[in-house]
Order: sequence, then C-alpha cells, then structure tokens
Amino acid sequence: MGKRKNTVLLFSKVPETGLVKTRLTVLKDGIFPPEMAKYLYHCMLFDVVEIISAALADLAAQAQRDGTGDAYELVVSTTPASNVPAMEALFADAGQWPWPIRFIADEGASFDEHYNHAFRQCWDGGSDCILSMGADMPALTKRDIIFGFRQLQRLMDADAFPQGGIVLAPDQELGVSAIGWTRGTDFDHSGVYYCQDGLTVLPAYIKKAERQGLPALWLPPIPDVDTMADLYHNVTLVNALMYCAEFDDICPPWRTAEALDYMGLKEVRIMPNDLRDPREHIDV
Repeated sequence: MGKRKNTVLLFSKVPETGLVKTRLTVLKDGIFPPEMAKYLYHCMLFDVVEIISAALADLAAQAQRDGTGDAYELVVSTTPASNVPAMEALFADAGQWPWPIRFIADEGASFDEHYNHAFRQCWDGGSDCILSMGADMPALTKRDIIFGFRQLQRLMDADAFPQGGIVLAPDQELGVSAIGWTRGTDFDHSGVYYCQDGLTVLPAYIKKAERQGLPALWLPPIPDVDTMADLYHNVTLVNALMYCAEFDDICPPWRTAEALDYMGLKEVRIMPNDLRDPREHIDV
C-alpha cells in the first residue's frame, strides 16, 4: 500500500464573546456571562488541538516504524474567510504547537454546505481520508483519534470495502461528534443538518449511508458541550481524565480543567435520587 494522507478536519469558530457557547450563558438558558463562555471555549479549543496533535505524533511514529510512509495533517476550518487571520493569530500568539496546523475557511448557506466545502478543500489538497470533528470536546482522547484512523484505513482496503465507507462517533444528544470517510467514498453531508426529515444528525447519517449501500464503522461516543447538562457531565469527565493521566498515556485537557475551576465547577454534586427501582428485596 502506498503512502496515504490522513487528515483531521477540525471545525471551530474564533472564540468571540457572545458568539460561542451561548447556551451556557444568560443570553439563553445558561448561567454564565458571555465572556466566561468565550474563555471556556478558548480553553477547549486549545486542549482539543493539543490532544489531536499528540495523537498524530503517535500515529506518525508508528507509520515510520511500520515503513508505511503514511502522513498525517491537522486542518482547522473556520468561517467567514475574514476570520482565518484571527484564528491564525490566536494560535501563533500561544506559542509553538506540537503539530503543524493548516487553516482554511468554509463557506455556504447551510451547515451541510459549509462542511461539504471544507471536505472538498481537503480532498483537493490530496487527503485520502478525513476524520472531522468540533472543538468543544474536552473529553476527547488520543485513542479516539488513533482508532478513528485505524477504522478509516480499514475502509481503504478495496477488497473488503470496494465502495469505501464512513466512520462516526455519536455524541450524547442524538448527534455525532466525529464523522469521516475515505476519498473513494461517494458521500457528503447534504441533507443531514438539521432535522430536515425529522431525523437528528446520527440517524440522518446512518440512513444516508444505508440508502447508498455504504458500510459504516462505529467509533466510541465522544461527548461535546452545548448545554448546561452537557457541561456538568463534562466536568466529571475532565476531572477523571486529569486524575487518570497520572497513570496512563493520556493527553489531559488541563486548560479546560483550569477554566472549570475558575468558573466554580471544580466538581458536580447532585441531590440524592429516589427515582429508582424498588430495592426491598435487595437491601436487607
């Protein structure tokens, strides 16, 4: 097998007050000032990029050991095009990053068109497979990225998967947190976003693949952060990851952990819950 170009396509807004994670703010149904949501998003973005970079470094090292010559790239796509210099400056001002980053702009009249435009730019740049995701996933791990590309590389086996196929990881709210496919796969995002046929994003992708007779390979769920409930869930995950990193090969979301601590969300506690099955025959 010849050298393959494997691309992580990360969709992200520039962190701007009042324009990111507004469902966590008093502008909608959250509790934080917009400035705080911007700060949190900024930290999540940088953590996600660092985690992806660490995974790509591991994958490139393995490719070198195996002699495959596989190449890995990280592309950050933002919108509008006028925001590309701002995104480039955001990362440049933070210092040296452990993996090269290419910045592009996605355009369109809908999410579908924006995502298709970004994918098309990567295909035009020589990508053989693309694994795409958003920047609001502080519980992302290196293993998620590595396994995602292992699954995509399985789909490049023309004997086993002559039509290619897709990979996808669900989120916690009926959607997907990562989606990708191979160059030889006749697939795009058209008709998926948002609930055009009453389907949420996860079943919309599956139905689209099913209609086209394409295989889909499962990736473990990766939760993102949109609502306050999502945020509370991710507090527990971030705390657990920070502790597990002491004993495992994990690139922890340390910026997000610091942001949550600053926001007063170092831990989450809830009232006792009595909404459970009867226990009279268990507790004696």
